[in-house]
Amino acid sequence: MKMTDRKRHAELCRLIETYNRQYYVEDNPQIDDYEYDMLMLELKHLEHENPELATPDSPTQKVGGVAVNTFASVTHTVPMESLQDVFSEEELYAFDKRVQETVGACVYSVEPKIDGLSVSLEYENGRLIRGSTRGDGVTGEDVTANLMTIRSIPKTLKTPLPFLEVRGEVYMPHDSFAKLYRQQEESGGKLPKNPRNAAAGSLRQKNPAITAARHLDIFLFNVQQIRGETLTAHIQSLDMLKQLGLQTLPFYKKCENIQQAVEEVRRIGTLRGTLDFDIDGAVIKVDDFAKREVLGSTSKFPRWAVAFKYPPEQKETTLLDIEVRVGRTGVLTPTAVFEPVTLAGTTVSRAVLHNEDFINRLQIGIGDTVVVRKAGEIIPEVVKVAKHRGEVFQMPDTCPSCGAPTVREEGEAALRCINPACPAQLLRNLIHFASRDAMDIEGLGEAVVQQLTDAGLLHSVADLYTLRAEQIAQMERMGEKSAQNLIEAIEKSKQNELYRLLFGLGIPMIGVKAAKLLQGAFDGMEQIRNAAQQQFEAIDGFGEIMAHSLYHYLHQSQTGALLDRLEALGLQMKSPEKSQDQRFSGLTFVLTGTLPGMTREQATALIESLGGKASSSVSKKTSYVVAGEQAGSKLTKAQSLGVPVLTEAQLLELAGKA
Repeated sequence: MKMTDRKRHAELCRLIETYNRQYYVEDNPQIDDYEYDMLMLELKHLEHENPELATPDSPTQKVGGVAVNTFASVTHTVPMESLQDVFSEEELYAFDKRVQETVGACVYSVEPKIDGLSVSLEYENGRLIRGSTRGDGVTGEDVTANLMTIRSIPKTLKTPLPFLEVRGEVYMPHDSFAKLYRQQEESGGKLPKNPRNAAAGSLRQKNPAITAARHLDIFLFNVQQIRGETLTAHIQSLDMLKQLGLQTLPFYKKCENIQQAVEEVRRIGTLRGTLDFDIDGAVIKVDDFAKREVLGSTSKFPRWAVAFKYPPEQKETTLLDIEVRVGRTGVLTPTAVFEPVTLAGTTVSRAVLHNEDFINRLQIGIGDTVVVRKAGEIIPEVVKVAKHRGEVFQMPDTCPSCGAPTVREEGEAALRCINPACPAQLLRNLIHFASRDAMDIEGLGEAVVQQLTDAGLLHSVADLYTLRAEQIAQMERMGEKSAQNLIEAIEKSKQNELYRLLFGLGIPMIGVKAAKLLQGAFDGMEQIRNAAQQQFEAIDGFGEIMAHSLYHYLHQSQTGALLDRLEALGLQMKSPEKSQDQRFSGLTFVLTGTLPGMTREQATALIESLGGKASSSVSKKTSYVVAGEQAGSKLTKAQSLGVPVLTEAQLLELAGKA
């Protein structure tokens, strides 16, 4: 064996393990499936030529995923195996030859290979009792609560079998993915790479409500275990699952021989781009269960099935322009404009280029010949540059919307405009300013803000305080009474504590907690505006990045003009006087459950007014946990750590308010 083979084998193993972790655990793949498949093929070839390299810890011998301990672990009684991939029709015929050499002529089933997240559903006496991810094939994660939010998963079967375990693929429909992509794009959030990535991340949410909002779906394609019914073939099992009320694959076909199976694989390939879900191949299975038993499995794959992988559709085109748009959060997003090409059945001429780093990594310039494809056969993306013709595109150092300087905070990939008066960010800034944790202006929701901006009445948050009732009353669904109530709510907000204004301004990196720390550290806005960056860094709970972001924001000319105007309009610019009673100084409290006589916000305000700190998590450093009704894991953790637990009455007594 050549030393270069051993070195390349080690490099491939390292790369594939990294890509497996990114794909299965982090739900953040960095290369496309085709590139990954080619690396795996190269590794298999090396091990075929050098069998001593095929050790048990090689990626070729293991299922890619691992359980990540985010949820309770589940051991699969029947292993959830992966499939051997093939990439040519010759390999399909070779598969058939191996099968026939062992069990003779076979009937095959052919079905689409859904690109999603593999899960198991377990039913006992007809009721869904558990759902879990595949993980490494032997150990997965319990995601029952999240799977319960998928409407197409029945909680009870039409026939109450003693026990049934089925395997399926959770996926995100194209409509749901497009909606999520738009939401993330508008909010400046992380853009999902493809529906599979989005589905996996959604299913692993700690809050099932978030999973429910993502509108996932599922196709079931295999019976893992069954009691109370005898099955002899795969197609028979899928038909039975339908009768039980389970959502099986949208289409599957029985083929009498490999020639028919290959024809069906070709047919399924023509459907790519026309379906509401992603497929990355077709699966060919021996239909007869008895023959499957004889064929058995390797340490990683069943010998009775293979997955045919379709090559990605990519096309070259000329990059005509790069447009830079400012989102509602101030993030500058570059978009490629290219000569139209047809991909996955539709004509595309634009693709998001993500950020400055992406452009520099690909060295993209206007006039280049670029390779484009559809990520998940939905979202157009630029894969690489085939031929460089122009200079690498430079992102603007001023905002295309307002002309203010752009900034790139440490740790961020995005360029951002932080001008509070930027027209592109106006709607988002106004909605945030009026929100509950900020200025808490009752009646000023998104619809009303939209009407006011459309009417040309608002150009900055300061304009809210110059509105007149008669202007508002003229708007749709806003009579005189509603208009007067809104004016009163706006006027009332002038007396809010300073931290609410600081948070409401939407300063990057400055949340409610940081705004409260600022209010506590300075006498008022004037002191904050005149402070050096080092003074911000010295605040307990602030970091260098937060301090730099705040300092930079405050020293823009537009910010100064806005703050001067808000002060002239009568908003509270002074910090409240500190109570002489600082009995909670140095103490950390954690609130959990529902308190009988006060809200969480009121309890937090009481603690902070006496010099204490309210935290969201319990640790050995926690001084007290204040527990109300339906207190959960925080109470349990406090008891296990020996942290003192208080009732609301005991908190008030400790605060001298009883």
